[in-house]
Amino acid sequence: MIAALVALPALAAFATPTQSVLSEPARETAHRIWREFKSTFLRWEAVPYTLLITFPMCSGGMLGLLPELARDYGVSGSAVAWINGVAGALLTTLGALAVSLIPVRVRASVAYLLAGLANAAALAVLAIGPLRPMVYYISTVLFLFTIGACYALFTGVALEFLGTSGKSGSSRYSIINSIGNLPVAYMAWVDGRGYAHWGPRAMPATDALISTAAATILLAYFFIIRRKPATALTTDHCPLTPVPQSAA
Repeated sequence: MIAALVALPALAAFATPTQSVLSEPARETAHRIWREFKSTFLRWEAVPYTLLITFPMCSGGMLGLLPELARDYGVSGSAVAWINGVAGALLTTLGALAVSLIPVRVRASVAYLLAGLANAAALAVLAIGPLRPMVYYISTVLFLFTIGACYALFTGVALEFLGTSGKSGSSRYSIINSIGNLPVAYMAWVDGRGYAHWGPRAMPATDALISTAAATILLAYFFIIRRKPATALTTDHCPLTPVPQSAA
């Protein structure tokens, strides 16, 4: 089934119009792509964005741990299947749609960090509240909704990081997206250590505290500094297309 889902949509490539052959020499193309990579990753402005996508807030590391945590809150298996399954998918989708429909007056990086604080607050409900099913339901619903918003805003952050698209825009975006998966892995491990040492409430508390601290530090940075325009990339033969910031 997975092979079919991957392979069948790829057949649509045969229906695309014929592409023009590049007349630019390979060496010149490689030089242009290298300049685009340097303008995205090898600059001082890339440091805060690298921290933004590798810091723990908005990681969603608790997504795979919430079903296991349910037993400590007295939640039945069928309820876990619903709230973390079909309902969870809908809640995550609604969270992503919410930030797309609500007009955002701040840059994507700031909105992303604010969503991270909201996500941490949802986990704080689970950490502070009693070990009862209702607390689990409320916290999980809020967590899934806010993590959907975080994931949607991550795309806006990636576009801000990317700057101009150029010839290597898809490759640079994929690299940024891959780096953004690091917090998912290490926060799942960190949260698990919290549970092993201090019990069920410590798992969401660990995630909430670390995420809040990281988001607060970066918010202070992005609020203090003035936004600088993305580095302009000039070419002789093929003008680069800027990534529309409104898409963020």
